[in-house]
Amino acid sequence: MKNRIIFIVLLSFGLFSSLSSCSSMPEKAQPVNKFDVNRYLGTWYEIARFDYRFEKNLDNAMAQYSLNADGSVKVVNSGYNFKKNEWVSVNGTAKFRGDKNTAALKVSFFGPFYAGYNVIALEHYKYALVAGKNLDYLWILSREKTIPENIKQDFIIKAQKIGYDTSKLIWVKQDKKSPFDK
Repeated sequence: MKNRIIFIVLLSFGLFSSLSSCSSMPEKAQPVNKFDVNRYLGTWYEIARFDYRFEKNLDNAMAQYSLNADGSVKVVNSGYNFKKNEWVSVNGTAKFRGDKNTAALKVSFFGPFYAGYNVIALEHYKYALVAGKNLDYLWILSREKTIPENIKQDFIIKAQKIGYDTSKLIWVKQDKKSPFDK
């Protein structure tokens, strides 16, 4: 009986894992092809995002990407919590879901649990539009603390065509120097 329960738990976990990996990107979104992870590494400032609990009350949010020895990507997300008046940071790991020339990754900050991280628009490796696993997660990133209006509008239009409600975007203040900035 005990072995049967363990088997059912493992089977359930396996089914959950396979189902969650199938929904790693919104249906109409397409990841960037001919992606070069080495050009993507470095610091990206968050220009806009959908609000969700892990980034609640954060301004001056940024992500720093570097390559781990095993080929995965080290992720350091940080920001200033304006409610608590303190800088916060969290480390994670991103891995390609398939071909390393396709910008479809999965990222984890909490053990074995991964979420979709999909670069769906990329301008000269200076500006990026990133989709999460579904229409609840969206980011506009820049190598600088600002983004040109024409690129911002192009990204918004692309996101709307995919099905995102871009009126929900939070425009992130970038007015402080982070202690995590290299």
